[in-house]
Amino acid sequence: IMIAGGEPLTRPEVLDIAAEHPGVIFPLFTNGLLLDQAAINHLRRHRHIVPVLSIEGYQSETDLRRGNGVYARALGMMERLHRAGAFFGTSLTVTRENHDVVTGRAFVERMLGTGCRLFFYVDYVPVQPGTEYLAMTQEQRDEEARQLAAYREEFPGLFVAFPGDEAIYGGCLAAGRGFVHISPSGRLEPCPFAPYSDVSL
Repeated sequence: IMIAGGEPLTRPEVLDIAAEHPGVIFPLFTNGLLLDQAAINHLRRHRHIVPVLSIEGYQSETDLRRGNGVYARALGMMERLHRAGAFFGTSLTVTRENHDVVTGRAFVERMLGTGCRLFFYVDYVPVQPGTEYLAMTQEQRDEEARQLAAYREEFPGLFVAFPGDEAIYGGCLAAGRGFVHISPSGRLEPCPFAPYSDVSL
C-alpha cells in the first residue's frame, strides 16, 4: 500500500496505523521534512514501513520545484536514516528536463552512496493544462527502460518505473488489474493520473 500526498506526515498517526499491519509493505512517499528522531525510531522498529524521499535530481532540480534548501535537508535525512539502519528509497518525478540527470549513472551512484536502495521513477503525466512540454519524449522513455534494466543487473537496489514498467505486466494496471487509488477525500479512482470516480469510501 503506497502512502502518498501531498505530505502524508502532516497526519503522523499514519505511522501508527501502518504499524498495525506488519504483513503489508507501506512505501511512505514524503519530502522528509517532518521526519524527526521519534519517527526514525518508529521506522527502525517497523521495517515494513519504507520511507521514500521525494527529490527531483540534484540541488538545482529539486529546489526549483520544491523550494530552497529542500535538497540539502533531504540528503541530511537520508544520512540519518542510513545511520539508523533504516531501509529507505527515493522518488523521482521524471520530466523531459531532468531525465538525463535522474537516469544518469552519476546520480544513481550518488544516491546509492547515501544508503538509498529503492528508486521510484515516476514518469511525469500532464494533468495541468500548459505542462505538456514536461512529458518525456518516446526516445527518453525507451532510454529510461534500458537504463533501469541495466541498473537492476548491476546495482544493489530496487528500480521501479511508474507507469513505465506497466508494459512488462501487459499494460495499465489500473481499474481492477491490481491497482487503485484513493484520493484524500476518499474517492476511489483508477490511478492518480486518472482522477475519475463514481464511488466514495
